Amino acid sequence: MGKAILYLEDGTFFQGRSPFTFHETSGEIVFNTSMTGYQEVLTDPSYAGQIVVMTYPLIGNYGVNADDVESSKIHVAGFVVKEFAKTYSNFRATKSLLAYLEENRILAMEGVDTRALTRHLRIRGAMRGIISTQDFDVRFLAEKMKKVPSMEGSDLVRDVSVQQKYVWEGSQGGSLKVAVIDCGVKYNILRILAGLDCQVHVFPAKATAQEIEAIKPDGLFISNGPGDPAVLDYVVNTVKYFIGRLPIFGICLGHQILGIALGGRTYKLKFGHRGANQPVNDSQEKKIAITSQNHGFCVDINSLPKEDVEITHMNLNDKTVEGLCHKKYPLFCVQYHPEASPGPHDATYLFKKFVVMMKEHHAPTK
Repeated sequence: MGKAILYLEDGTFFQGRSPFTFHETSGEIVFNTSMTGYQEVLTDPSYAGQIVVMTYPLIGNYGVNADDVESSKIHVAGFVVKEFAKTYSNFRATKSLLAYLEENRILAMEGVDTRALTRHLRIRGAMRGIISTQDFDVRFLAEKMKKVPSMEGSDLVRDVSVQQKYVWEGSQGGSLKVAVIDCGVKYNILRILAGLDCQVHVFPAKATAQEIEAIKPDGLFISNGPGDPAVLDYVVNTVKYFIGRLPIFGICLGHQILGIALGGRTYKLKFGHRGANQPVNDSQEKKIAITSQNHGFCVDINSLPKEDVEITHMNLNDKTVEGLCHKKYPLFCVQYHPEASPGPHDATYLFKKFVVMMKEHHAPTK
């Protein structure tokens, strides 16, 4: 273990140690309150460009395996914990978390007072940061910080989206054809759709409406993803084309894109929602779900056209918008992650709702 420093853009710094000798990494510092699911967090494309702080004090005790990944690689820019488990025990594990991070050359550090760091981020807000195992002079780190891009205005979807269209393995025989706009989609979303008898066609975020329409889909799904939704005009314009033409379901960034496509605006939350214990009220189903979340932006409730859009879900912690639907067209979206991975499965019913919507859309009128 060598010396490491985490330097924040407001001049605050935390000292710790790193098991690796990789030099430096930078990104937006955010915290996640999940007690488990660190492998899913690491491989969630929505974390691209971010250094993730885990609030649970001991991380890595059940190792990692080949089945719990949510994408083809680790996407976090860095990883900060109180303590890494030095041994692991799980019948599914194939290696340690530290070995997994080292193989993927992800700079991580431990020995940080993550309770104090999380409290600082809650008070001051998410901010840019640098982890270094080489440069410990805060004056030099402050100069380097000037070159670290802000999350606001950043298009990170281009970096994580698939480059070529493909059909999700095992879904070829599905009776409903779903076009997925991949803004950084998690594998479990595709698994669930395939399990509901859907033929899942995954398109690059840059795909045109004409390319998507060519497969004659029964529905359109807009995935989660990283970065600022306000700069994703190319996705918004594609989605606009299909409003009223196809049933549409959006999750997380997909929810924000739909909000913009419907005439709304987005804004950056102070420190975001990241964890597996966020309570959300579903006014349509008249029930509360404990949800998995990972987002730093939100749809402005006052910007949505009330004559067309209904707010269906609200966050019970801070009263921000967690879901909406269109009053006329078959369209709905949620800010949280009903596919979980990690997290509770309270909200998986929304995928079945999307399937029913697609079936009803194609049912003959009487």
